Amino acid sequence: MKEWFLAKEIAGLSGVPELPNSVSRLATKEGWQKRQIQGVRGVTYEYHLTSLPIETQQQLRLNAALAVIPQAAELQPKRDDPALIARLNNATDKGRDKAKGKAEACMQLQAFLDQGFSYTQAEAGAATAKNVSQGSLKNWYYKVKGHPVHLWQAILISESGRSKKPQLKAKITEEAWDCFLADYLRPEKPDLRASYRRTQAIAKQYGWQIASLQTFQRRVLAEVPYEVILLKREGANAVAKLVPALQRTVKDILAGEWINGDGYQHNVFVKWHTGEIVRPKTWFWQDVRTRKILGYRTSISENTDSIRHALMDVIFNVGIPKTLTLDNTRAAANKAMTGGIENRYRFKHTELDPKGIMPILGIDVHFTSILYGEGHGQAKPIERAFGRGGIGEKIDKRPELSGFYTGRNAQETPDNYNGGKDGVDYNTFLKAIAAGIEEYNSQTERHTEMCRGELSFNQVWERDYHPSNVRQASPEQLRLLFLQAETVSIKRNGSFTLKAAGKLYGLTNVYWAESLIGITDKKVVARFDPDDLHGNVYVYNLEGQFLAEAVCREAKGFGDTSASREQGRLYQKVVKSAKAQAEALELLEAHELASLAPQVDVPEPIEKKVKEVLVKEDFIVDFNTVRKATVVEETEEISIFDEVLLKQEKQLRIVE
Repeated sequence: MKEWFLAKEIAGLSGVPELPNSVSRLATKEGWQKRQIQGVRGVTYEYHLTSLPIETQQQLRLNAALAVIPQAAELQPKRDDPALIARLNNATDKGRDKAKGKAEACMQLQAFLDQGFSYTQAEAGAATAKNVSQGSLKNWYYKVKGHPVHLWQAILISESGRSKKPQLKAKITEEAWDCFLADYLRPEKPDLRASYRRTQAIAKQYGWQIASLQTFQRRVLAEVPYEVILLKREGANAVAKLVPALQRTVKDILAGEWINGDGYQHNVFVKWHTGEIVRPKTWFWQDVRTRKILGYRTSISENTDSIRHALMDVIFNVGIPKTLTLDNTRAAANKAMTGGIENRYRFKHTELDPKGIMPILGIDVHFTSILYGEGHGQAKPIERAFGRGGIGEKIDKRPELSGFYTGRNAQETPDNYNGGKDGVDYNTFLKAIAAGIEEYNSQTERHTEMCRGELSFNQVWERDYHPSNVRQASPEQLRLLFLQAETVSIKRNGSFTLKAAGKLYGLTNVYWAESLIGITDKKVVARFDPDDLHGNVYVYNLEGQFLAEAVCREAKGFGDTSASREQGRLYQKVVKSAKAQAEALELLEAHELASLAPQVDVPEPIEKKVKEVLVKEDFIVDFNTVRKATVVEETEEISIFDEVLLKQEKQLRIVE
């Protein structure tokens, strides 16, 4: 290790400044031992190691010690040739077995040599022991000599033992290949032959060289990963589905403790009680442990009311579940059901949002994840009930619904499909749902973790469910589920209004409670029976605490919110149809019609003429208000002929 150092060599080390000039000033100040040498730009100085700060000396000694240690690359063992490893992996089982026998013969030869035998003696002995010719053994040994023993098998694999022989690739211009991939790897999922034909036409125009269709097919399979093809043609969600579903155990969950729900649209036309032909949608709640369907409600669409009433059925018959899982849809994640949950990620969050029914009841809500814009059906067991042999088979294909089944898709419509011209009776459909659910729950030999290929969902439920598993609901908690909620503004006198008739007529009901007089809250939650809007309303604060029971002071609503909603749907349907027919007429635009009309001069203002008109006062009764209205008498010019007729008419009246 050297003992003298330039200022630039020690600058930046521990205990000294980072700049050489600062190091020189520090050396002068502290009187470091130095010697003069000839530098590139003249005279300079070197400083002795022992005169430097202690920490600087330690770092210089450490750097010198590290400099004599071999580099990490020299200490690393030599890695195996990747080509040899690939050669071994690509060989067939038969080829690997042959190479293994050759390697064993070579190892026997090497063992004789290690024992002191001459090469001739070792070769003869090994050939006899392994029953191979001496000439072949000699060729094999000189191939592997000098290589590690563990690579001998890979080196001795013959071309006949390779699973894939090297083939000459047909020439494809790179531009043509890029053009083909850009065409083929599109979300429209074009056929490979069509993409090839379009590429062929472009290549002919630009003089590109391309190969046959079969060559393009082989190259796509060989060079483009399957997941890339899936991503570009079907989207990220299709790639995510390549991951196997996570297997979860339910043995630690009590019956009724955890439920999950989802909506199913029936493939059946039903004549609803309103007369409309629809394909209804049913919301199901299913127990996670036993897989039994515990509650359901059917409606024209998936809405908050059907979800709420189905949950009310579950809680009334079973109890309040501890946890539930559902999709983050607009109906399921509505504020009325899940308001106040932090991970709801649906609708706008405000401080005035009331707590939903689920958090008020103390239910822990789990929303299923969204994978690249689509729902993750693997996360809910109820999804399996909608597959083949499930709800669609048990309900939609029942004999009493024959003639109204639509099929799973347009390609599977039955011969008696009526195209939605008529629907099965509403009550008949409800009976079919009840019978189908009972059949679904009662089917034995279910292959689930709890049924074990023997029991039905009903049998497992009867075995595992106990009322003590879950909390039982109080009348007040059932009232939350039975009543519909609306956030309203409340006055200091304790009165508030509800939009009882929806948006159809703009009518409202006024409610009031004496105990609410002087209330300081600006917003409250009113819970009411949607079928009896003139009855009492229960008032809660935004945190879900009960405040009072209010009575209806003015009754203007029609008394049924579901009827208003269905009537609104009918209005939208009629208006939509009228708009479509109006567009089909291809009417002239307003400015086009105006250009065809004859030009008319704009008359002068008539303010001066109006001042000359006689005005008389008259009284008009307008409901409870009496107001004065001005009546303008119109004057008309009378000709001489008309004056004569009027005089004669007056004379005749006098004579009479």
